[in-house]
Amino acid sequence: MNITDITKLAGAHRKRKRIGRGTGSGNGKTAGRGHKGAGQRAGWKSRGMAEGGQMPLFRRLPKRGFNNINFATRYNVVNVKDLEERFESGGHVTFASLSEAGLIRHKRLGVKVLGFGKLSKKLTVEAHKFSKQAAEKISAAGGEAKVVNNRPSADQ
Repeated sequence: MNITDITKLAGAHRKRKRIGRGTGSGNGKTAGRGHKGAGQRAGWKSRGMAEGGQMPLFRRLPKRGFNNINFATRYNVVNVKDLEERFESGGHVTFASLSEAGLIRHKRLGVKVLGFGKLSKKLTVEAHKFSKQAAEKISAAGGEAKVVNNRPSADQ
């Protein structure tokens, strides 16, 4: 039995915590917020990194080694399966057509085509990068995989 199996049984609907309803309720007066300070006021949100004057953990620990996040080249990933679903046989697949088809999320990043899925349509695909498997599948279907070097602009 799992917690998901509980429907009409006891515990299926937990009662909401009624705060600020008198001292007898156990959550009266300060309504579980404590005394004074910003945490008691409405509209206050805590910052996850703040440790109340103590040096935060991320500043206490030494920074060591190499971090690739600043230097990595990121791409919009499009699978061969998506090309099969969204484009007609004999079609020309470009950055603009992929964007129009809703396959591209980030307009400033390039496009990398990966080989997941099957491709039976003959397509001419223009992208910034192809996986080995994707290029093989496109050419096996009678299409062409063209590598484009220009970076897309934000207005495309």
